[in-house]
Amino acid sequence: MAGAVGRLNLLKLTQNHVGSLTACAKPFGCASLGIEPTQQRRWESSAHLIKSLPKAKYGGRHTVTMLPGGGIGPELMSYVREVFRYAGVPVDFEEVPIDPSNDSNEDLEYAITSIRRNGAALKGNIETRSLSPNVISRNVAIRNELDLFVNVLHCTSFPGIQSRHSDVDIVVVRQNTEGEYAMMEHESVPGVVECLKVVTRANSDRVARFAFDYAKRHGRKKVTTIHKANIMKSSDGLFLAVCREVAKDYPDIQHDDMIIDNCCMQLVSNPHQFDVMVMPNLYGSIVSNVICGLIGGAGLLSGRNYGYEYAVFEPGTRNTGSAIAGKNIANPISMMNSAADLLHHLQLENHSVWLREAIDKTINVDKIHTPDLGGQATSMDVIKNIITFMQAKTKSSTFTERIEFRQASVI
Repeated sequence: MAGAVGRLNLLKLTQNHVGSLTACAKPFGCASLGIEPTQQRRWESSAHLIKSLPKAKYGGRHTVTMLPGGGIGPELMSYVREVFRYAGVPVDFEEVPIDPSNDSNEDLEYAITSIRRNGAALKGNIETRSLSPNVISRNVAIRNELDLFVNVLHCTSFPGIQSRHSDVDIVVVRQNTEGEYAMMEHESVPGVVECLKVVTRANSDRVARFAFDYAKRHGRKKVTTIHKANIMKSSDGLFLAVCREVAKDYPDIQHDDMIIDNCCMQLVSNPHQFDVMVMPNLYGSIVSNVICGLIGGAGLLSGRNYGYEYAVFEPGTRNTGSAIAGKNIANPISMMNSAADLLHHLQLENHSVWLREAIDKTINVDKIHTPDLGGQATSMDVIKNIITFMQAKTKSSTFTERIEFRQASVI
């Protein structure tokens, strides 16, 4: 597709990096944009950046885009459908399969249109097998085209799983649309390829504010900026400088920084020193996988992608798992956690809480573990246990409990 999505790396770059007036209010000043100072302060707070509800809701039911992706994605999505069906979750899925071998971007364009229509999506990792320069990475294109500027990964230990470290509780806030993932590379002369790393003040500012706002709203004490500013003095230097500027607006939250090399070593040796971590795109991918490996592997944690209008939920490490597809041994917990995040986003708080309780009971109490966790259980064993718990909860729930859940819903 040679249109808007196909030319994303060139035509959309300025729009995505400058973003809306919200993103550029601070860098360019209120007066130059005709924005009232009070309105600017309201827009700068990440608590107001993300709309709480998706757009598509018909007859009391939400419509959500489902992107199965490749590898184990389709089977994990079938498990989500089963759990939602047995638990009576008022969500309908608009499924959009994307062929990884297709040299056309038509599937990708339709997926983006669907998310724009529905406002929210549940996503597996989407392969991009084509080596054609005209076929862009599906995963990166979705994030960039929808301006999903931040990825949030809450990394917590599971008491029922043996791992190198216990009681890990770290939040990774990752810039999601630029850096080395700007997809701007070319072969200047035969045998010499140049890749452009893009860092902008506007995007650095809004992801930093998101991290500090998150820390403030969730009672966190410290934010650590991860960077490589000792080598990439202009790009990572700008990201670090912006984070330090933003930190001044949050005097009650401690701020420090760490070079990515040392960060990986410190995570392995002493992860408890970290609270909230904020970082550019590529480092977020590295750090997320390191932490997931520390607490049990790729099959446990979920990732949340947020923008001003849209939200996409997916497994935290974005692995396809093609080697175990169709063998009934894939760990469905990461996708179940993604589904719970989706339900919370839809303000279906009762179902979200029950699903999280079902996951906790399955992993930590009943200890039904798939082979990646050292167990012998199948994927269906895990799902059956979750369904049993969810059914019991929905049947025993009283009208009063449901009203209390609805009133207690927090955006």
